[in-house]
Amino acid sequence: MDKQGIYDFLDEKKIAYEVDEHEAVMNMEELNNVDLKYPGRDAKNLFVRDDKKKNYYLITVYGDKRVDLKEFKEKHNTRRLSFGKPDDLKAKLGLEPGAVSPFGLLNNEEHDVIFYLDRQFTKQGGIIGIHPNDNTATVWLQAEDLVALLEEAGTKVNVVSI
Repeated sequence: MDKQGIYDFLDEKKIAYEVDEHEAVMNMEELNNVDLKYPGRDAKNLFVRDDKKKNYYLITVYGDKRVDLKEFKEKHNTRRLSFGKPDDLKAKLGLEPGAVSPFGLLNNEEHDVIFYLDRQFTKQGGIIGIHPNDNTATVWLQAEDLVALLEEAGTKVNVVSI
C-alpha cells in the first residue's frame, strides 16, 4: 500500500487522522528539523530479525528513545537480534529504508512480521505519528486505532513497555 493507499484505507475505515507533509527524511535526526503538529509524539521504527533470519520484528518507540536489542531479546525471549537488510524490508513490508512504518505491516500478506508497540504511545492522549509508507509525510492518529487496524488485518500486535 502506498501513501495515497494509506490515506484511502484510513478514510474507508473512518479513522480520524491528520497529516504533516514535509521534505523526505531518512532518520530521526532529519525529522527533528521538521515542524510537526505533535512534537515528541513521532515514532521511531526498527525493522529487525533474529540471527537465524527466521523471525522478523517491527519495534515502534518514541522518536527520542533508544532500544537496547540485547535487553529486548532477554525481555521478549527472542534469539539474538540485528537490523534487517533493505532486501528483507522490501520483501516483508514493501518498504524502502527511511520509510519504515507500522503501516508497512498492511503489506505483509504472510503476517510473519511481529509488531511491538511501546505502551507509552497509548498514554498521554494516545497520539502516534508514523510515515504513510513514504518518508515525505507523517500521519497522526490514535495509537489504539492503529492497533485495531493492524489486528483486523491479521498482524500480531504486542503493546509492551520498551
